[in-house]
Amino acid sequence: MDFLLDPNIAYLILLGGILLGLMAIVTPGTGLFEVGAFFCLVLAGYAVYNLSFNWWALLLMLISLVPFVYATQKPKRELYLGISILLLLVGSIFLFAVNGWRPAINPLVALLASGSLAVFLWVVVRKSVQAAAIRPTHDLDALVGQRGEARTAIKDDGSVYVGGEMWTARSDDMVPSGSRIRVVRREGFILVVEKEKSDS
Repeated sequence: MDFLLDPNIAYLILLGGILLGLMAIVTPGTGLFEVGAFFCLVLAGYAVYNLSFNWWALLLMLISLVPFVYATQKPKRELYLGISILLLLVGSIFLFAVNGWRPAINPLVALLASGSLAVFLWVVVRKSVQAAAIRPTHDLDALVGQRGEARTAIKDDGSVYVGGEMWTARSDDMVPSGSRIRVVRREGFILVVEKEKSDS
């Protein structure tokens, strides 16, 4: 594992771990980003442990998480995201030190890798947060109160045509096939319906 002790390789692995970790925050649930981030950060941690590094740069990288979290939840998210990216890049470039403070990373590697990471985070994180904030175009709660038609007899189970679509439905009282129905409530993707009073 001596190749990990090259500051340039350690820097790229660290940036990969940071990128995967931030993507895991923005798009949780898959597990892929989390596992990838874990392995990259363990490898980068090995390099940090064995190489000379700046504590203040490591602190800057940790602090960069605060505005990043704000960028996913608050207004002015571009400002918070920009601050987070700036802190992250400065911290990561100066993390591995030569003679106490000078970066040990090749300037060309730092420029290309950090520039690519900054552009990627700026575009992808902004779009991910915007997509998460958009209300669904098909609001299932809007089905409550709508009227439709029972396509099968409904009691514990059945099918209704409501809002231009077929839905699984159930009813507290028996509803004959072909009856006009009204949606009383929704239980997940099952509509609870009742026979319209005008049919009785």
